[in-house]
Amino acid sequence: MKQSRAMSLVEAIANVAVGYSVAVVTQIMVFPVFGLHTTLEQNLKMGAVFTLVSVVRSFVLRRFFEAIRIRATEPPLIRRRLPYRRDFSSVADRNQRSIR
Repeated sequence: MKQSRAMSLVEAIANVAVGYSVAVVTQIMVFPVFGLHTTLEQNLKMGAVFTLVSVVRSFVLRRFFEAIRIRATEPPLIRRRLPYRRDFSSVADRNQRSIR
């Protein structure tokens, strides 16, 4: 069953929303180890920027892999001929001559 774009976006947002708190807590714990001292407000703002980037990344990747899945399950395309007019009168004349 194909996943809609809207559901892809909902899934990406839910995935990132759960990870947002983990990211902020990780920043609070890891930044001081590297000598970066930030306030809670700064950590929340940085987390928001990273969250936005992550939502876009997740959505684009989901749509990319959904396209691959759909392409893999569809039968190969049959090359279509362009419609054209063909004059079959000469073929009919030949057939008539061979019958006589």
